[in-house]
Amino acid sequence: MTSSESKRVARRDFIFAAIAIAAGLTVTGASLLQLTPRDEPQRVAQAQTTPHDQSDKTNTPADSKPGGTRPTTPPPQPARPDADAQNKGAKPALPPAPAEKSATPIDAK
Repeated sequence: MTSSESKRVARRDFIFAAIAIAAGLTVTGASLLQLTPRDEPQRVAQAQTTPHDQSDKTNTPADSKPGGTRPTTPPPQPARPDADAQNKGAKPALPPAPAEKSATPIDAK
């Protein structure tokens, strides 16, 4: 590449960069103009709560006691019943776990 060609390429790159910067500043200015406050008040949507019926205590959780365990209503059932319960006919909630698969060790080369 000759000196005049490299100057022409550099000038073309400079003009392209200047156009890109000008376009960016134009978009930024247009965005800032849209953000300026207007004379009309803005309306903010707020959630409205509905009053709850205090007489319905059947769906409320049990009260907790400070320092105690967390109350659960109803108490949780184990996924796998103990042996006595299984003898009486209780079925486990989960299927039995698959057996672990083991392969032969990899021989060193």
